[in-house]
Amino acid sequence: MKGPLLLLGGIALFGLLDANSKLLSGAYPMGQVIAMRYLVLLPAFLALRALRPGFGGAFRTARPGLHMLRAASMMTAAGSFFLGFRHMALAEGYLVFFTSPFLILALAAIALRERVPWAAWAWCLVGFAGVLLAVAPKLGGGGSLIGYGWVALGTLAFSVTQTVNRTLKGEAGLAMLVVWPGLLGLLLFGPLAVRDWVAPPPADLAMLMVNGLIAGGASVSTALAYRYADAARLGPLGYAAMPVSGLLDLLFWGRLPDWPTLLGAGVVIFACVMSERVRRRGAASQGMSGGKACAPSAPSGSGTTSRTALSGRVP
Repeated sequence: MKGPLLLLGGIALFGLLDANSKLLSGAYPMGQVIAMRYLVLLPAFLALRALRPGFGGAFRTARPGLHMLRAASMMTAAGSFFLGFRHMALAEGYLVFFTSPFLILALAAIALRERVPWAAWAWCLVGFAGVLLAVAPKLGGGGSLIGYGWVALGTLAFSVTQTVNRTLKGEAGLAMLVVWPGLLGLLLFGPLAVRDWVAPPPADLAMLMVNGLIAGGASVSTALAYRYADAARLGPLGYAAMPVSGLLDLLFWGRLPDWPTLLGAGVVIFACVMSERVRRRGAASQGMSGGKACAPSAPSGSGTTSRTALSGRVP
């Protein structure tokens, strides 16, 4: 149960991160909010390492390029979601975010050379149609269009991050999962924070600092989840993000999703499930035709997990 529990924990933390950042976005600039995440996260990690020498594993990796790509895509996602959720409800943004399994499918075909059945691509189109069904009635105002554009960019960046997570899942420890994004985050957003700094009262300062701990916990939880379970098991759990976002919208802003959002979400989720079923059947038929059998004793998070596993959505 480690994988599912880690993923569900990451979903809840990402929802809290987005809600907390949305609350802060009205009074504080992007650079300050995001830089504070890493200004808190890095010292917290180093303090734990000082108390427990070796905590998190080694500070070296055989794949520095992939870690840098992961860090860069995380920074793009962080900035894009911050700007996007300024203009829209969490549930609406998460609807766009649910297209990430389809984007990961495309990245798997292009970057990882995985075979994707044509039926899976057809369900991808159905999923994007579901997003359009929900989004079209809301595009009358410029604010909504800007918000959807930023969330779409963030979703693409998140999909790159998840694709890289799949490639790095064989690495031990979590030090590099924290340190590389932390350093890049301070390098990119630190100067913006200094330039645009707004002095926060104690309550807001606490919210800014808590953001760092939430962001670190969410990122590490989602990355580690795929070390303990494969995407076929974890993928459907990603849809827990929809009720989480709806609950947070209700708690903080008293807002319920409208019927186009709910209808579009239903279409997207159904298309994701069907696309994954088609992909899994295609992978199974390829394995049978090749005369290969799955080893039933292999743990789901071990190195024997099929490379065709598709990462699910983690908000």
